[in-house]
Amino acid sequence: MHMEEKDLSFYERIEDLRQRKAKLMLGGGQDKIDRQHASGKLTARERLALLFDEGTFVEYNIFARPRATALGMDKVWAPGDGVVTGYGKINGRGAFAYAHDFTVLGGAAGEMQNTKIKRVTDLAYQNRVPVIALFDSAGGRIQEGGDDASGYLYYNNVRNSGVIPQFSAIMGPCAGSGVYAPVLTDFLFTVNGSCSAYLTGPKAIEKATGEKIDTQSLGGAMVHCSKSGFSHFFCTDDADCIAKIKRLLSFFPQNCDEMPPVLPCTDDVNRRCENLNTIVPEDKKKAYDMKEVIRTIADNGDFFESMELFAPNMITGFIRLGGYPVGVVANQPRFMAGCLDINASDKAARFIRVCDCFNIPLLSLVDAPGYLPGTAQEHNGIIRHGGKMLYAWCEATVPILSVATHKVYGGAKSGMCNIQMEPDYRVAWPSAERAIMAAEGAVNIIYKKEIAASDDPEATRQKYIDEYNNEFMRGPYKLAGRMRYDDIIEPADTRRLLCAAVAMLWGKKKERPHKKHGNIPL
Repeated sequence: MHMEEKDLSFYERIEDLRQRKAKLMLGGGQDKIDRQHASGKLTARERLALLFDEGTFVEYNIFARPRATALGMDKVWAPGDGVVTGYGKINGRGAFAYAHDFTVLGGAAGEMQNTKIKRVTDLAYQNRVPVIALFDSAGGRIQEGGDDASGYLYYNNVRNSGVIPQFSAIMGPCAGSGVYAPVLTDFLFTVNGSCSAYLTGPKAIEKATGEKIDTQSLGGAMVHCSKSGFSHFFCTDDADCIAKIKRLLSFFPQNCDEMPPVLPCTDDVNRRCENLNTIVPEDKKKAYDMKEVIRTIADNGDFFESMELFAPNMITGFIRLGGYPVGVVANQPRFMAGCLDINASDKAARFIRVCDCFNIPLLSLVDAPGYLPGTAQEHNGIIRHGGKMLYAWCEATVPILSVATHKVYGGAKSGMCNIQMEPDYRVAWPSAERAIMAAEGAVNIIYKKEIAASDDPEATRQKYIDEYNNEFMRGPYKLAGRMRYDDIIEPADTRRLLCAAVAMLWGKKKERPHKKHGNIPL
């Protein structure tokens, strides 16, 4: 019980303050904290304690409470209005954050809650530091009749986009219009078993369509990591999620006007990668693992992959080369032969643009036989989606490095950033092949009449295949002679040369024409 505010001495007021804050720090109360733990989740304050360096978190607006009084809200105990906000240091660098408190009205969003969030996202923008959002909310607060001020979140997300890093984690429910705040941030983390994110819930879907589905099958972490492409990182629990957020932050600057942190390198930048000399199979129909290439060239073999479970024919993620952070965009021959398709194009284009926003150099590792053919791809907009990749590469002003390892066919030449898109260092392995398509398909088109009229069609076809291969498929030397590649390199030298290139090109300045903004083919 708090003391009456009137006629208190100075010291009694201090004790009263302590009592009030102690009660507020318990959120919805110990019984609801116990329920949160029983469901496998940490509380909002426990999550923030893991996120921020010990003793650095400063809370904002702990005394906030709902302004609404209708429908019994005047009798509701809602400390902090269901969200904890503030700032602190993460690995020694400043950041703001907010975390929904599910122990208070299920973290449901109301006017004062979203006004609190607006406050810290404004401050993050003004101070040019990252903002981290931890979602665990039942959705909009019904008792406030839709006057929840959620537009603040979307407006600030878009204003802050490309200015400061914005990361979100869905660590519990996130329903209805609430899902639009995380989708407008740079990267999204989802916790397995806890995340349930959707616009329309299972009951509403069943009523509208008759379809029965549970929350995890509809909007769980695995669904959003492997099917919808909504989430970038799959997390096993709250602690894993927080650790991955902190790891991702280590690759990013505080804002778009700064360079990302360069760390001391304990791995020899001149280390030869002998396994790469034999990684591309002699048989073109056999695949190899591009992730082995990435880990081999990376400092200490460390690769932090983004969207690992979505569009696996395209690989995106972060490595360091000589201590410098680099974003990797690579074809994966083990899936769909590394073809580009709708989902791969979306995945890569978004990743390229995020890296470019925050001055992180890009590395393209190319082994793609082209775009995936078929009516499903064409009718669902592969032209529009594929155009996003082209736009992203051409728009980027960061250093771009490109290594052609094997197949560079058809539209993949541009989709993976060819020389006309002005990469800063474009090289090829001796195994690289660059053409419109493979020999068999090309010959059947070019020499269709000659083959049909021949006394021995198979021998004639093979003769033309050999001619085509001699012209395009016997290594990249003719193209190097036309300056389509800056060099042909021994695969074992890839790490050494890329480390040198990143160090040389670091801090590159590339001006674009003045304009309000471009018009990417969304």
